[in-house]
Amino acid sequence: MEIEDVEEKEELEQIETGEKREKEGKKSEIILYDPIKKRIDGREADELRSFKIYANVLKKANGSAYVEWGRNKILSAVYGPREVIPKHLSDPYKAIVRVRYMMAPFSSIEGRNRPGPNRRSIEISKVIKDVFENVIVTSKFPNTAIDVFIEVLEGHGSTRCVGINAASVALAVSGIPMEDIPVAVSVGKVDGKIIVDLIKEEDNYGQADMPIAIRPNTEEILLMQMDGKLTIEEFKNALDLAFEKAKIIQKAQIESIKSSYKYEG
Repeated sequence: MEIEDVEEKEELEQIETGEKREKEGKKSEIILYDPIKKRIDGREADELRSFKIYANVLKKANGSAYVEWGRNKILSAVYGPREVIPKHLSDPYKAIVRVRYMMAPFSSIEGRNRPGPNRRSIEISKVIKDVFENVIVTSKFPNTAIDVFIEVLEGHGSTRCVGINAASVALAVSGIPMEDIPVAVSVGKVDGKIIVDLIKEEDNYGQADMPIAIRPNTEEILLMQMDGKLTIEEFKNALDLAFEKAKIIQKAQIESIKSSYKYEG
């Protein structure tokens, strides 16, 4: 019996080792950047995905925006300034900013998400809240709340950045005063190459991912997170790339805001 147990154990170990090697082999086969074929979606390393921004898409919200960014589809709505419920949460000196970032149950291409907030959505809601607290002139609206909702209808990488860009436009058209319109973009590294605007596969299997949000007028960084490793030189190059592409995004945001107020006459 002991010999059989040892043989069975060795056989199981061989199977597990084989499965592990097979998984590692599959992962190593994923080529995220090729000098000839470029990135897996055909873009250059410094190329943004195609995107469209639509402002004032919801009638009952004080401000709203819908963004299609590659395969991402994100809706943002702003309500307020309005009464704080419960009242003990209000601030007599300024408005409180509340952000809810959520992924719809059907938003993932990998399967259904569990409805309701999870640790990831709570964390992203908090960092986005920090972004907007630094630009909204909250002192003009004491004892009130400004609610920002970001709903990911379809997600395919860099959703927090796209969500910030959508919410920035929604806040702008709501009439709530801001010192600047935040712009966000992700940069990272795949197969040793610095890239911008990461898709899901690049985020999952790349060497680094760094979402950044900035105030374009002052070039102040409002958000910077990083998963992975970059050298000092790579970090500088990634930062320069983020600021360069932020100008393109800012221009599109402003155009969408202007177009929402066009009228015939």
